[in-house]
Amino acid sequence: MQQSKEQKVHGVFEKIYSNYDKMNSVISFQQHKKWRKETMKHMSVKENAKALDVCCGTADWTLALGEEVGEEGKVFGLDFSQNMLSIGEEKVKESPLNNIELIHGNAMELPFEDGTFDYVTIGFGLRNVPDYLQVLKEMNRVLKPGGMAVCLETSQPTMFGFRQLYYMYFRFIMPVFGRIFAKSFSEYSWLQESARDFPGMKELADLFKEAGFKDIYFKPYSGGVAAMHVGYKQ
Repeated sequence: MQQSKEQKVHGVFEKIYSNYDKMNSVISFQQHKKWRKETMKHMSVKENAKALDVCCGTADWTLALGEEVGEEGKVFGLDFSQNMLSIGEEKVKESPLNNIELIHGNAMELPFEDGTFDYVTIGFGLRNVPDYLQVLKEMNRVLKPGGMAVCLETSQPTMFGFRQLYYMYFRFIMPVFGRIFAKSFSEYSWLQESARDFPGMKELADLFKEAGFKDIYFKPYSGGVAAMHVGYKQ
């Protein structure tokens, strides 16, 4: 029986969790950290705020949010891979922060009441969910009115030549890196497909609008290989 996208993604991350952070650095040439820092600057997270990091993985963005909201703030990180969360839990224990809680859950059906959070983020996770729009609607639902939703994700470069090089890298080179550094050729082959099939910047902005967000804007990074999207709850 053919696996659903949700089953396949779950299997991929349950297998590659121990090498996930290392491979992110290899694949993006360390640029993912720079993109996240730039995105955090745009967010200007306020102290004492309440934030949710959806598809938090090994909790790097969760921890960054925890530093910004301060001792009186609260940050939840949610992911459906328990193995990924186990890495995040170790990071949280080793950090001085006591305002973070990691939860095993599904981005398609967030286990929170309407209007709970000031900020909801999703970093390099939206492309892996079965229904992009459903997750964006859930992010909108759990935000307070005026709250900010932020997506940092791979995107589709538009510059001719660079776009072709990007696809060549993802299709042929990234899976080889997976084989060399993580012994996971097939898993990284599948991840390049999820990046290739993900909507471009304008199309994702349209999905933000369809999910009910307002004042939507986006910013490309590194020639459009990644992008930040921001929207506010009405």
